[in-house]
Amino acid sequence: MSYNTFGHLFRVTTWGESHGPALGATVDGCPPGVALEARQIQHLLDRRKPGQSRHTTQRREPDEVEILSGVHEGRTTGTPIQLMIRNMDQRSKDYGNIADTFRPGHADITYHQKYGLRDPRGGGRSSARETAARVAAGGIAREALKSLVPDLRITGYMVQMGPHRIDRARFDPAEIERNPFWVPDARAAEDWAKALDQIRKDGNSVGAMIECVASGVPAGLGAPIYAKLDTDLAAAMMSINAVKGVEIGAGMQAAMLTGSENADEIEMGEDGPRYRSNKAGGILGGISTGQEVVLRFAVKPTSSITTPRASILRDGSPTEVITKGRHDPCVGIRAVPVAEAMMSCVLLDHLMLHRAQTGALGPIGQIGS
Repeated sequence: MSYNTFGHLFRVTTWGESHGPALGATVDGCPPGVALEARQIQHLLDRRKPGQSRHTTQRREPDEVEILSGVHEGRTTGTPIQLMIRNMDQRSKDYGNIADTFRPGHADITYHQKYGLRDPRGGGRSSARETAARVAAGGIAREALKSLVPDLRITGYMVQMGPHRIDRARFDPAEIERNPFWVPDARAAEDWAKALDQIRKDGNSVGAMIECVASGVPAGLGAPIYAKLDTDLAAAMMSINAVKGVEIGAGMQAAMLTGSENADEIEMGEDGPRYRSNKAGGILGGISTGQEVVLRFAVKPTSSITTPRASILRDGSPTEVITKGRHDPCVGIRAVPVAEAMMSCVLLDHLMLHRAQTGALGPIGQIGS
């Protein structure tokens, strides 16, 4: 089994390679009757596609999505939806010199150890290009969520690039769409641009931290043990190529807190329970509280760099690796729309699971009545 499918009821299978003729996704379990046209998915793909600024790979891909099945007269039919995105700007020759070489920090060596062969052209399935299919599938999930939970909003943004962090005091949501870093801090965007220009000139790369927030999430989504909402969210984010760590709410910082500091105090409001803080990130015991669901994940630096690194050839002999081609100096930049897509898929999946078990879209246990 190669496990290219995720989800319980809303299931997504991605396929294709970075330098193959096309890549895409098969979406099964989408509710019928959801209004859906290619343009609704396309604008999300346009946010992720390469070559939009000097800070990302200069590979030029239109990333135009084609809907091949599962939609009739602008509405989903309940049958599998096939999405395809054609690759138009491959330069496979850029990878000819590493066909027998393992790039340090890259999946080259583990793919070979597992399968006995690998596709060296852009990394094949281990390429960040695979995430285009996820964004397309996430577009379908978003449209379904709009019809089921109209007030639900999902927003991703960068909060750190290498050692550079945003200033939360300057947090401005309107800035997220105004700069190439998806950062809610205008001054940080200016500083990061200068820092990344130097990193690119040095033939190097840098990691990043992404934060993704979902507001308007109904209470009651998730399950106590093996289908916890935070379990599936963490798995979804960890499945993104280059992600090395995920945290929910206070996350790793919770280890530094006392019980009194970490426990989100509860009071009764006019519309139900209210919490005085959100250290839990909107999830308690694997089940959503109705607060904002907050997660962060770390993206490692791009492994394909022109800084020489020691490695080995397939025959085991030593070599030095310099990777040419068009690569992101900070792949975390384009991970923002991917994070939003994966959260959309998981939340829709859990909304459908909740409805299947309880027959409701919202919480069953009414408090204060």
